[in-house]
Amino acid sequence: MGVAVLMASLSGGIGRGPGAAEPEVGFRVIVNRDVPVRSVDRRLLAEVFLKKHTRWSDGKTIRPVDLASDSPVRVRFSQEVLRRSVVAVKNYWQPIIFSGRDVPPPELPSDSAVVQYVNAHPGAIGYVSEAAEIGKAKPILVE
Repeated sequence: MGVAVLMASLSGGIGRGPGAAEPEVGFRVIVNRDVPVRSVDRRLLAEVFLKKHTRWSDGKTIRPVDLASDSPVRVRFSQEVLRRSVVAVKNYWQPIIFSGRDVPPPELPSDSAVVQYVNAHPGAIGYVSEAAEIGKAKPILVE
């Protein structure tokens, strides 16, 4: 491996030094079109993804879905909504899984997989990148 290639891989890429900021990654929250909400409070949204709040106002079960743990969109969602790192969220789930009380939301590999899940499951809620095509899913505001 040449010196230039080695330096580029250590710094994260040519033109980006070790202290360079990562590009901003945005997300939007989507729900199944039959979910009776247009917006959700950030704290309630966190409770939904930690499965502390499990029913919509109409009584339907809430079915949260996550992106894969290495997704930059998931990292951003975890930081802004859950106020925890992805690792901290995984640590939160370990004793719950071990005790058999519950399991975390399913992790899907892409925006399109999350959209497909949300569109196919009543009560579903997920998040995708800002540029994702959401089909029949309904975007909601996070307050």
